[in-house]
Amino acid sequence: MTTDNILRHVGFIADGNRRWARSHGLPTLEGHRRGFDRVEVIIDALKSTEVKFVSFFLFSTENWDRSPEEVNYLMDLVSKQINKLTKKLKQENIRILLMGRPEPVDPKLWAKMLHAESETMDNTGLTVCICFNYGGHWEIADAMTKILDQGLEGPITPEIVRSHLYHPEVPDLDLIVRTSGEQRISGFQLWRAAYSEFLFLEKNFPDIDADDVSASINEFHARGRRFGK
Repeated sequence: MTTDNILRHVGFIADGNRRWARSHGLPTLEGHRRGFDRVEVIIDALKSTEVKFVSFFLFSTENWDRSPEEVNYLMDLVSKQINKLTKKLKQENIRILLMGRPEPVDPKLWAKMLHAESETMDNTGLTVCICFNYGGHWEIADAMTKILDQGLEGPITPEIVRSHLYHPEVPDLDLIVRTSGEQRISGFQLWRAAYSEFLFLEKNFPDIDADDVSASINEFHARGRRFGK
């Protein structure tokens, strides 16, 4: 394995929850609950691998356009599950980071997610990045706003922008996995995706299992990465 072929950071675009529910004759919203369960499955599959960071795209800044019933269900689901997930990951030396914008998320829910960060901040194992109310354009725009607010002078370099991203310590994505057969990035970590490998799975997110995670890692290592060389 070459240095350029080490899988440090993998991202999952969790797509197909509603389609999974319809295909199983279940209420559409049930797909989101089953999908959230897969987050733990993926974390368990990754925690003993070379991967140091995993990101989950769970709710985008565009998802507010969905029906109020669905949005409210998702907010309630995350509110109920985040404490359970935090307890598990704290015990397993896994860190949680929150990436996204606080508005218009309910302040109580946002506080819960920030609490998950603080509760696991000293953990040294796998880092789990929860992309919630996240948009790739917004992350870059928010970085530029921070730069302007600081009154920095001189040319704005990529290094300066990177240092103002959400959690700048998170490295670039090496691999992005999207489920449900859709082949697009949907604004997921645009800055960090510049040289990412992409893998599009036909399975809907609630069907993902540990074997799929292992197969994704193997597929990554079978590819050659040139980084413009």
